Amino acid sequence: MPKTAPINRRNALKSTLALASSGILLHRGQRASGFNAANERPRVAAIGTGSRWFQKATGLDRPYGSAPDFRKFGDYVAVCDADSSRLDRAAEIVKEWTGHAAAKASDYRAILDDDQIDMVHISTPDHWHAKIAIEAMLAGKDVYCEKPMTLTIDEGKRMSDVCRKTGRIVQIGTQQRSNQNFLKAIALIRAGRLGEIKKAICSIGGSPTSPEIPVAKVPAHLDWNQWQGPVVETQFRYLAGNHGETQSWSRCHYEFRWWYEYSGGKLTDWGAHHVDIATWGLGLTDTGPELVDPVVAKHPVEFKDGYPVDTSRYNTATEFLIRALFAGGKEIEIRHDQGNGILFEGTEGRIFVNRGKLTGKPVEDLDTDPLPDGAMEAVYKGRPLCDHFRNFFEAARERVEPISDVRSHHRALSTCHLAGIAARLGRRVRWNSTAETIIDDAQAQALVARDYRKGFEIEM
Repeated sequence: MPKTAPINRRNALKSTLALASSGILLHRGQRASGFNAANERPRVAAIGTGSRWFQKATGLDRPYGSAPDFRKFGDYVAVCDADSSRLDRAAEIVKEWTGHAAAKASDYRAILDDDQIDMVHISTPDHWHAKIAIEAMLAGKDVYCEKPMTLTIDEGKRMSDVCRKTGRIVQIGTQQRSNQNFLKAIALIRAGRLGEIKKAICSIGGSPTSPEIPVAKVPAHLDWNQWQGPVVETQFRYLAGNHGETQSWSRCHYEFRWWYEYSGGKLTDWGAHHVDIATWGLGLTDTGPELVDPVVAKHPVEFKDGYPVDTSRYNTATEFLIRALFAGGKEIEIRHDQGNGILFEGTEGRIFVNRGKLTGKPVEDLDTDPLPDGAMEAVYKGRPLCDHFRNFFEAARERVEPISDVRSHHRALSTCHLAGIAARLGRRVRWNSTAETIIDDAQAQALVARDYRKGFEIEM
């Protein structure tokens, strides 16, 4: 497959898209009302317009996605995607919402260079998250980044450092932190209703497998070079079939989740949600595990030295039971079976929580012994309970930390990444949570970071 040179800064600025020519960026006094006064609503750019942004932009007539709720609090003025078909549909959707033509970009750097854009909504594949978020913060933008925040632990350290230094407001899309079930679960734990919490079991499901996926011609509407971005360049693979939202198996849209090159499988997909809540409930958001043990870790392809030897099939773990052991005897167990949700075990009781239910005797006891007034608000960093997106926009307006902040997400996600490293190598890893390094295992430590493809390094 012929190689395409990475888009350089000069070319990106040439494509300063429609940003320079689109009249929408000049209508500062003609903005929709709703969240606040019309002229105070933030101007938002969507970077990545796949199904997590809004499934209708993928060509499916479904309401799934975060953009419809996100737009209640800010005005989309620009969209960016490496797939021109999705880009065009997203621009049309924004015009339907706002009455103005959205600016379009195939390279996100044109958006970061526009000082009229206040914040970015990142819904790209995982391997792009950290680079875009870091550069957006350095460009003076606030950031809403869909989970998982990073592809590696090192990226989380860099994001935490840049967020602290720039003072930008960054919310991660772990929306369970704004969900009533999970907030009540944490409030019960904080109130001592379970006694001393020792263990959380996170059931997150396993990753799917695929048939052999052949090398295929890149669709004309997809900039495959730009889509790959920071990761090692490889061939495009695609196989049509009755599978998933794309009706295919591929290395690209939606299916990127099942390749370690771009994601971490279920360990960083649902793991980013449930391990985050488990870490929060156990009071471990300022530390990390001492030992991560892959009791069970099955992959659909053979691995050598932590890397898959077959590049034609999905490669993330399909079955797993991984134990993360923390100081003081606390434990987080991550497993593929037993449904979906989190079981908290304490010395005086247990509760199970997921997005649909909260059960256990401590929950039943609330009928006669309710939580004190303000208990859930105290968990919610002392703020009124609200929608996850509203929390972000209010935090941006008031310049306070949102409920799902970079630092705590980095710590929780590090456990997920360590679980992935242990699973890929098939052995235990010991972790120094202060230095944030793997102990006495150079091969495992090498997986804590990654090399960026030339031309796609993080621009600091």
